[in-house]
Amino acid sequence: MEATIDSVVESLKSQLYALTEVAKTLTLPLELPELLELALRKIIGVVPPAEVGIVMLWDQPAGLFRPVASFGFDFAKIKSMGLRAGESITGSVFDQGKPCLFKGPEEVAKAMANMRPANRAVFDRSLPSRRQPQCSFAAPLAVGEQKYGVLILETLTGPRRFTELDLPFLQTIADLIALAIDRVRLEARADAVRQAHESERLRAELMAVLSHELRLPLTAIKGYSSALLLEDAHWGNEKKLEFLRKVIDESDNMEFMIQDILDSSMIDVDQLNLEIEPVRLQRLAHEITDEMQRRVSRHHLIVDIPADFPIVDADPRWVRQVFRNILDNAVKYSPDGGLIVIRGEVRATQVVISISDQGIGISPEDLIPLFEKFFRVRSALPYHVSGTGLGLPIARAVVEAHGGRIWVESKVGQGTTVFFSLPKAEAFLEEP
Repeated sequence: MEATIDSVVESLKSQLYALTEVAKTLTLPLELPELLELALRKIIGVVPPAEVGIVMLWDQPAGLFRPVASFGFDFAKIKSMGLRAGESITGSVFDQGKPCLFKGPEEVAKAMANMRPANRAVFDRSLPSRRQPQCSFAAPLAVGEQKYGVLILETLTGPRRFTELDLPFLQTIADLIALAIDRVRLEARADAVRQAHESERLRAELMAVLSHELRLPLTAIKGYSSALLLEDAHWGNEKKLEFLRKVIDESDNMEFMIQDILDSSMIDVDQLNLEIEPVRLQRLAHEITDEMQRRVSRHHLIVDIPADFPIVDADPRWVRQVFRNILDNAVKYSPDGGLIVIRGEVRATQVVISISDQGIGISPEDLIPLFEKFFRVRSALPYHVSGTGLGLPIARAVVEAHGGRIWVESKVGQGTTVFFSLPKAEAFLEEP
């Protein structure tokens, strides 16, 4: 059991550290090739199985995938390579639109079998010591429906190789790179002066969030992990499990923060794509409260929405995020616990959901900027409340994209109620 706990802790620590380092690198104010090269260098340094890496981007006018950045390859040689659609690992993964893992040299060779001879010669000459890949991971670089290219990471000597368990983690790294590409290309199309000032502001705010907010859970993770690994400490199984739960809780906090940053970035580049379908809000509310109740013990979450509540046309993934972000704030700002109640009200053409807590409340001056990015409510709590300040801005963007609105009522010391409305299904469908 000790070996299992130690391995889980070490894996969590290394993955969270890698994500943080890559995310910080991708916020640097650099040109795209230099930024991607630095990101690859960072990835190779913090993801042990990766020994070489390359970013291939689709050049629409030429109809070819071109290397834009690499690490470990001889870029002076490999930059002349141009892959056609469907050619080699790059073309296959781009077409499939999902990450692929080629576990051994035979699988890698098979995936590269249709590479044209001229490209194969360039590829072989660019490899260090002409070593052939023993393992290869490839993931599409895409933001919403916009596809940019493919990230490829390869192992040349081992002994460590990627496994299927690494795929979600590696895809998250690819998503961070895709968002960086999207941001850079968006900036390139914008007015140069406005772009420079706005990008600098966003980078500074994001760096402030990353450096401050991610450091706190990382410190806790490191502390609990180090305690578990102390050779002269004899922890009982119950205490080890308690530490491991703490590590998982802090990992969840970091995951939520990173997801907020990714969601906010998608909204900033107009990539909030809704997949509308009939949704029962009472069912979604129960799912989210059950999920949240497993994480908290001092709060009691209640859903007071009747079974015959009207159906709405909405994107369930994004509406879940609205519930989750509001409930997360309700828990954080109710340090003494208490009830958190979700209610539903039916109006002529819309439904209104309210989420009420018994927390510290919000002062009138804080209600006005409450939905601005990175705004944090000033409170008299004796401890720091973790978060990115992006939860409510994301919720507002999602609700407004559905044709609804969101607002807050609160009194200091008496709790807070967040309301959001969505059109009823028939009303939503009748809109032009």
